[in-house]
Amino acid sequence: MAKRKSTSYMSPGEQIAGVIFFVIYLVVLPFATDPLFRVLEKLLAVNISGTVQNMIYYYVLFAVTVIIFHKFLMRTSRQFADNLGIACKSVLVGLVGLYGLNELVYRLSNLVITNRTNLNDTTISAQIQDAPRVTLLIVIFLAPFVEEVLFRGLVFGNLKSKSRAVAYLLSCLLFALLHVWQFAVVKQDITYFLLMVQYLVPGLVLAWAYEHSGTLWTSIAIHAAANALSAWAML
Repeated sequence: MAKRKSTSYMSPGEQIAGVIFFVIYLVVLPFATDPLFRVLEKLLAVNISGTVQNMIYYYVLFAVTVIIFHKFLMRTSRQFADNLGIACKSVLVGLVGLYGLNELVYRLSNLVITNRTNLNDTTISAQIQDAPRVTLLIVIFLAPFVEEVLFRGLVFGNLKSKSRAVAYLLSCLLFALLHVWQFAVVKQDITYFLLMVQYLVPGLVLAWAYEHSGTLWTSIAIHAAANALSAWAML
């Protein structure tokens, strides 16, 4: 018999530190990372390849995430162990819902947005061709872990106690914004924001999985599996 599920949220200290980290991650790092690596190259008198930069960047994000949220991760891991049956069912249902709904939305969006390429997918595809092992490590393990802790654990989990609708809406919009806003700024073309619609379904499904199972590991598993299948299609 499955145990009663309960969602483990974050302490006030985790929320404060998490919000600061989240703002830096979402707004500052996308444009500060390259200048920081150039400074590091000058200080060390070495050339750091793009592959190594990506590896360092995501390992640092992973480490900071674990340091800030280690107690939350322990709590949500216990919830996973206590509700293993519900968690596994949530992963399976989530993957089916993700691919079914996402395929529909993706095809409909392509009918409307005909002159914009998803540059996030293009960038990942190029990185896989250039450095497959490092990129797969990032795409399948490191990125899903960091993104789920921030968007589902921090944003959705802590807003849900105040407003379930706002929690879904804001976590989905921020998750979609993460994947397109840099390209809109670099290209100086606000129409790239239209591509956000392609990330709304994944954001919705991942939040549902977290809420339904009571543990963040279900959304991490779905995110990792979806990325793995997408990466496999790019190879």
